[in-house]
Amino acid sequence: MLIVVPLSAAAAPYAAMVIDARSGKALHSRNADTRLHPASLTKMMTLYIVFEAVENGEISLDTKVRISKHAASEPPSKLGLKAGQRIALRYLVRAAAVKSANDAATALAEAIEGSEARFARRMNRTAKALGMTRTTFKNAHGLTESGHLSTARDMTTLGRHLFYDYPEYYNLFSRMTANAGVKTVYHTNRKLLASYRGADGIKTGYTRAAGFNLVASAERGRERIIATVFGGRSTRTRNAKVAELLDLGFKRAPSRVAVHRPGRPAYYGKIGNDTPGGVGKTVRLAAAAAVRKSLRPALRPRPQNTPILVAAKDDIDKAVMAAQTTEVAALEKPKGAEAATIRMVKPNARPKSILEAKAPRKDQAAEVVTRLSTSGGRLWGINVGRYPSQYKARSILLQTALNEMSTLDGSLRKVVARSNGYDANFMGLTRETADLACRRLQAKQVTCFMIGPS
Repeated sequence: MLIVVPLSAAAAPYAAMVIDARSGKALHSRNADTRLHPASLTKMMTLYIVFEAVENGEISLDTKVRISKHAASEPPSKLGLKAGQRIALRYLVRAAAVKSANDAATALAEAIEGSEARFARRMNRTAKALGMTRTTFKNAHGLTESGHLSTARDMTTLGRHLFYDYPEYYNLFSRMTANAGVKTVYHTNRKLLASYRGADGIKTGYTRAAGFNLVASAERGRERIIATVFGGRSTRTRNAKVAELLDLGFKRAPSRVAVHRPGRPAYYGKIGNDTPGGVGKTVRLAAAAAVRKSLRPALRPRPQNTPILVAAKDDIDKAVMAAQTTEVAALEKPKGAEAATIRMVKPNARPKSILEAKAPRKDQAAEVVTRLSTSGGRLWGINVGRYPSQYKARSILLQTALNEMSTLDGSLRKVVARSNGYDANFMGLTRETADLACRRLQAKQVTCFMIGPS
């Protein structure tokens, strides 16, 4: 039996990398530093910069982005955006993260930096700051372009930074579907997410030159593994290989290890007009704004031959002498004189009529006074699951709060330790709000039940 394999897929070089995400320690590598075509793994960097820009106020998730002819003309995979169309940035983010839409990625780049070329330069600056030493970006989507190269090690590093640097957005990479404004989009890696226990991201990539690429992350108990594959021959064989590498990672990773989060790079923002005719808001460089050296002020030079102001010195001496004289006089004052001077004031007795008015009559029933509730009935809460660690519970609470802001705004996020895990609760809700929040969350396939007043 002869099996014909497409030449492009067969020719794509294979590379792999597996790390313990908690410590960053490498657990397996093969050709991990070989520069290869990353394909749509590139969009991890595009999204990383978008998250950075939103966090630092360069742009908002609600900003309406105008789609250019260049973005609309990008080849598939795409959202199907039209030139001149306006769409909220949040929908472009979802389309790029979930569907891996090329038109959405280009539109994001142009919205942040004004042009894809300037955005690519920012991608390269950010990659260098993250320690991705063998990566060069030429575009925001990852379609094959000369010199647009990365490595399995660098993409694994980027995946770890996405998880630790922007945990509030990480849930995007595990969504099976997402509302992208113009239509619902489906995750490009939903098969692995559905079949591998603990898998929750991150990004797929495919071009004929690259083969089938994937950066995947999975968590089991206290362990989190990130595995990267370049050059898979098909979606099925790539997913099988990634599952094998994740298994290897969980087998080799210690159960308990200290979490060493990667350091976030300094925020530089937009470089501004870095090309002739370039436009865009200039953000002052963080390195330039930082104080490089704390300067000690120089001592004031002491005049050598300037006469001392005798009058000022005499005034000071007189003031000190007067203060000392007053203090001594006060200490030597006779006790009798002191007693005559200090007069004890005794408060007047409360009028008898007031006391009688407050005392209840014998024939009058005692009045029971209760304290009115100031909680406004906000004694209810909801539970969104029990998790193996406090960190996981807090992460779920943050993600849920961001996804359901309309009903959970103003509630208290609370993690409660139990014998078999940590409960993730939202407290301080009215019964009606708790019921509405649960129904809305359950509609989004989020486990939820109400907690009544204790």
